[in-house]
Amino acid sequence: MQEFVHGFRKPRAFSDLHAQTDRDASCKCMQAAVQHETGPHIPKEAFCSMLRHNQVLHHLCVSNCSDWITDKELLPVIGQSQHLLRVDMRGCVHLSRHALVAVSLSCRRLQHLILAHCEWVDSLALRSLADHCSDLRSLDITACRQLKDQAVCYLAGKCPALRSLSVAVNANITDTAVEEVAKKCRELERLDLTGCLRVRNEAIRTLAEYCPKLQSLKVNHCHNVTESSLGVLRRRNVEIDVEPPLQRALVLLQDVVGFAPFINLQI
Repeated sequence: MQEFVHGFRKPRAFSDLHAQTDRDASCKCMQAAVQHETGPHIPKEAFCSMLRHNQVLHHLCVSNCSDWITDKELLPVIGQSQHLLRVDMRGCVHLSRHALVAVSLSCRRLQHLILAHCEWVDSLALRSLADHCSDLRSLDITACRQLKDQAVCYLAGKCPALRSLSVAVNANITDTAVEEVAKKCRELERLDLTGCLRVRNEAIRTLAEYCPKLQSLKVNHCHNVTESSLGVLRRRNVEIDVEPPLQRALVLLQDVVGFAPFINLQI
């Protein structure tokens, strides 16, 4: 419940909502929701009751509603929540691209967006986000496998203030996207490329050249990224998440000889 609407936390009961005239009504709705909540999930009735007329949300997390939430429930809330700064829709598989377009059009001040494992995110929806939310600071599009280099490049050009980006678990992402992000998003501090199998050393060298504020880089399972490019970042004390050398060597050997048993080895 605390993750759902960050404003409803004690002792700062409404710190994120900044409600002025309807605090008592909002509190009663939340109390009713707590009484009817089952497990970690927010019931649909409570969601609709609490947010039907709420226009002061700053943070909204619906990841705990992923079992049931659809465009029908979410779009009316997004449409009247023009002050949202942070939205978390991770794992909400029953939504559609219309949800992201609605966020783009209504939430022009949006700074943080989590869309991990939302495979319905496509290039057109991401372009809409880039066109309307240029102040975006962090974006998580982990496992949004419809997205390719072109969409990520467009985003980088429109959102130069990005400080944190995850494009993990997407084999469509190549050096082209990573280099464009590096060149256009000079404030970048965190980048997650886990499982981006087509990313190579050249992209990492470009990151090192153009992103002096980089603090964290995740390149687990990026088997074409080696210490020849990571060394520069290590010397700058960038935190690097990569497999141990022996594990990486075994995986590469498996790729070369096609010997399946290597994949099950525990290092």
